[in-house]
Amino acid sequence: MKKLLGILVLGLLWCNVGVAGSRIEKLPKDVVSGDKFSKANNKYNTYKKYGMQVVDKKDGHPVRAGNKSIRFEVRAGDCGQSNDFDDCADKKERHELAGTKTISGGTWWHAWSIYFPKDFINVYPTRVYIGQFYAEAPKYGDSVNPPWMFDNNKPGYWINNMVRVPGGHQTQLLTREQMLGKWNDILINVKWTHKDNGYLKLWVNNELSFDYKGPTKRKYDVFFKFGIYRAYVWKKNPPQIVYFDEVRVGKTKEKVVGNLPPLQ
Repeated sequence: MKKLLGILVLGLLWCNVGVAGSRIEKLPKDVVSGDKFSKANNKYNTYKKYGMQVVDKKDGHPVRAGNKSIRFEVRAGDCGQSNDFDDCADKKERHELAGTKTISGGTWWHAWSIYFPKDFINVYPTRVYIGQFYAEAPKYGDSVNPPWMFDNNKPGYWINNMVRVPGGHQTQLLTREQMLGKWNDILINVKWTHKDNGYLKLWVNNELSFDYKGPTKRKYDVFFKFGIYRAYVWKKNPPQIVYFDEVRVGKTKEKVVGNLPPLQ
C-alpha cells in the first residue's frame, strides 16, 4: 500500500511539472536577480535548445556587464503549448521566460539591458513582442491583454500601454538605428495599482523617455516575461535573435542598477 501511495505521489508531481511546464531555470545572478524564471508554454517540452541559452563573452557573445547574458532565438515553427495556450494552433511562435514573482501592488523598480544584433530583421506584419508585464486575468474587452508590452511591430523598440485600451497606445523608445548593434538600458519605476494614483516612469540609457500617470494594471497580479514572441504569423519568417542582460527587480533603484557600469 505504501509503495502504491509513493508511486501515486511521484506520478502527481511529475504530472504537475509536465502540464504546467514550470521547471525553474538556473539562471546566474550575473544576469538576473529578484525573480526566478521558467520556460513559457513548454507543456510538451517543445522549447528548442537554441531558444534560450546563457552565453559567455569569452565565446564572442555581447554582454552588458559581468561575463554572461541570455540569448533568445525564434525560428519559423517554434510554437509551444501550455494548459491555457496553444501557440501552434494560434499561429504564434515564441521562446520566452516567465517570471514566478507575481506583484499585486506597491512601488517597484524593474530593469533590463537589451541588445539587437545588427542583422535583426523587422518581420511586419507579423507582430514581434520582446517582453511584457503579463497578468493571469479573464477576458478584458474582446481579448486577454497584458497591461504592458514591448515590441518591434514597427521599426524600433516600443512600449504599448494596454491597461485600459485593448488595442493599446504605443510610444517609441528607440529608433531602429538606436537599437541595432549596441546595448540599451531600460529602467522602470512603477506603482502597481488598478487605481488612478498609479504611475510608470521609464528611462532609456538614463534619460526619461516615458512618464505615465494612472492605473498601471487591472485588479489581477502582474509578472514579467521576456524573450521573443511572434503573433499573427501568416508566413515563414527569418530567424530573430535578441540578447538580454541585467534583468532585475527590486524595491529600490540601487537593487536593480547599483552595479551597472556606464555604457560605452
